[in-house]
Amino acid sequence: MTLTLLLASLAALIYAASYLAMCAVSPWGRCRRCQGRRSHRTAIGTRRDCPRCDGTGIRVRIGRRLLDYVRAEHRAGNQ
Repeated sequence: MTLTLLLASLAALIYAASYLAMCAVSPWGRCRRCQGRRSHRTAIGTRRDCPRCDGTGIRVRIGRRLLDYVRAEHRAGNQ
């Protein structure tokens, strides 16, 4: 039982560390609403720029926002 919990927590820690490393290297991801196509279909079937990504097709990853927040808090605390 203890070994299983240890392995599960180790796997979760490795996953989180690799995700944060990926966010540090590649902070941009595809927009979830338009899937990176820069536009989406409206209710009547016409195309228009995606309002979530402003027509860029990319978004900032959540992990990158977390890294930026932690970095800003660290800078504010050291002043």
